[in-house]
Amino acid sequence: MFTRTILGAALLAAFAAPITACAADDKELAAIRAQIQEMKQSYEARLQALEQRLQDAQAATALAQNSAAQAQAAPAPVAAPVAASSNAFNPDISMILGGTYANLKRDPADYRIQGFMPVGGEVGPGTRSFSLGESELTFAANIDPMFAGQLTFSLTGEDTIGVEEAFVRTRSLSNGLNARAGRFLSSIGYLNGQHAHTWDFVDAPLAYQAFFGGQYKTDGVQVKWLAPTDTFVEIGAEAGRGAAPPGNDRNKNGVGGGALFAHVGNDIGDSGSWRAGLSYLRTGATERGFDDSGVAGAFSGRSSLLVADAIYKWAPNGNPTQRNFKLQGEYIQRKETGTLAADAVAGAFDSTQSGWYVQGVYQFMPMWRAGVRYDRLSSGTPNIGVGGALFPALDPYSPTRSTVMLDYSPSEFSRMRLQFARDQARPGPADNQIFLQYIMSLGTHAAHSF
Repeated sequence: MFTRTILGAALLAAFAAPITACAADDKELAAIRAQIQEMKQSYEARLQALEQRLQDAQAATALAQNSAAQAQAAPAPVAAPVAASSNAFNPDISMILGGTYANLKRDPADYRIQGFMPVGGEVGPGTRSFSLGESELTFAANIDPMFAGQLTFSLTGEDTIGVEEAFVRTRSLSNGLNARAGRFLSSIGYLNGQHAHTWDFVDAPLAYQAFFGGQYKTDGVQVKWLAPTDTFVEIGAEAGRGAAPPGNDRNKNGVGGGALFAHVGNDIGDSGSWRAGLSYLRTGATERGFDDSGVAGAFSGRSSLLVADAIYKWAPNGNPTQRNFKLQGEYIQRKETGTLAADAVAGAFDSTQSGWYVQGVYQFMPMWRAGVRYDRLSSGTPNIGVGGALFPALDPYSPTRSTVMLDYSPSEFSRMRLQFARDQARPGPADNQIFLQYIMSLGTHAAHSF
């Protein structure tokens, strides 16, 4: 009896095991089927959402194309003013702050460049002691795809404000052409087209002071052509009012002064580069006045100037951050013909005068540079029809000046400079001049030229 009971239990267990296993398999399969169904529903919902976004985008594109076609077919209405974002049309604004301390052996009030008729402008070392240099405030922006504009105010230490430059220029004409119109620094020579804060010395070379009164700028138009060659070739022409020294405002129609210039340049290996140029300027003056020892003189006639310039730059492997060297020089010859009047007496006047400078600046370690410059002028022997005795300042002379400087630039936005010059622009003892200068740049400033 006991044996049959055990055998029955064993048979029951043997038949029950497959039934239990089948029940477990059915539950697992049901769970897998449920997960698959859930995933299918999720993907179908996402596909439907993507299809709806595609349909919306296609509808918006078709609407925009239809609106554009209608706008081209119908006359364009006058657009109402649209409020722009606060920064959409803001120009780049930059400011240059500068100042000097000058220790001058000779009285700057008596400064003159002997043998050269004063033309006005900024001539001489300035005032003794502390003085505020010329500050610049510049606004610049692209106007549209074709034009850009710039306005630069100059603010002097004597509390006067002037317009240094104010011009519009093309951004990209075809075939390498570009133009500007307004008031601008002329592109004759090398140094003339650069603002004073980019100069390597405190003041302009003697030749620039004697012939241009500092720098030559004009109100007019300029056209430049850049040749499509591997060698840098630039040719340009300017036409303007010609009211700046050596000319003056003659109250005439048409062109009062014009200039032609050409510049070429190229690389020398991986470390050197050069540029050379030749320029010609022709302008005129009507009663361009000056005072010589209490005698009032006035020149009327034509001025023609020829300018030759060259510059060489070196930096190891083209990287100027550690060390670099720059050598530059310019030669200027001026010929003036016309009449010179004094004490209601006028006579013929003509002169051929010249001047040149050469300078070298070496950055011997990061942030530190040292430079030397030598200036020399030749007054020639002017032909003065009214009698040279009336104008002792025009007696023949050969002014010279030797200058050394050391400057420190902790960043591209600041510079401090110490300069010493031995100036012999006038007869008598040399004028030993010591300058301390600071130049600070605020805001967005355009890149400097080569």
